[in-house]
Amino acid sequence: MPSEPLLRARGLHKSFGDNHVLRGVDLDIDAGTVHALIGPSGSGKTTVLRSLNGLEAPEAGTLRIGELELDFSRPLQRRQRAALHRASAMVFQQHHLFPHLTVLGNVTVGPIRVQGRSRDEATADALALLERVGLREKADAYPSSLSGGQQQRVGIVRALALQPSMLLFDEPTSSLDPELVGEVLAVMTELAGEGWTMAVVTHELRFAREVADEVTFFDEGVVVERGAPAQVFGDPRHERTKRFLQRLQGPFG
Repeated sequence: MPSEPLLRARGLHKSFGDNHVLRGVDLDIDAGTVHALIGPSGSGKTTVLRSLNGLEAPEAGTLRIGELELDFSRPLQRRQRAALHRASAMVFQQHHLFPHLTVLGNVTVGPIRVQGRSRDEATADALALLERVGLREKADAYPSSLSGGQQQRVGIVRALALQPSMLLFDEPTSSLDPELVGEVLAVMTELAGEGWTMAVVTHELRFAREVADEVTFFDEGVVVERGAPAQVFGDPRHERTKRFLQRLQGPFG
């Protein structure tokens, strides 16, 4: 029998005032796979991602990540949000590093203060992770001295340091200068090769096509199409998907 997906969401609904952003979204993500979420701005993809980390709370629907099960028809409790934060770690579009902390401080603050790990253990793990992304020598630097690409790589290390079940990326390259995009995508590609489970909201269609195992296209709060990259990009079944890709494919080759 096929194994259960690591993540299963069913019937997610979310509104902001009169704006019904999610309209019954279902999503499965298998362990060890990269799942790209694409679609126009305002389609709901980022709201889905934030719901998987407890940054947003849908009004209806269910979510399971590993052994954690949530029913959003009831208000999320603090312990449930904390459990979601342990299961998934977010890499934000705008880095969100603490400017008053060094790079090492930014990476270790979560493991020490939230997870209760010892400072020595958290520091050793952080330095090893910074070494992996080529930033070991920046451990004592402050975020203001780093390039945008370096700050985003620190954001990725900060997420990895929490040892989550899956990584969530919210358009991680959209705020970067074009010449810095490649260094962040290279780290993400390496993580994918290591078997990390990743959900990535992205407009980098080449990355989605070449690295993702599965692609979901959102529009107006619903899942329009889902499939392997070769199918979604090469032979989309829905006219709305075709129109979206025709507008964007040019710059990506």
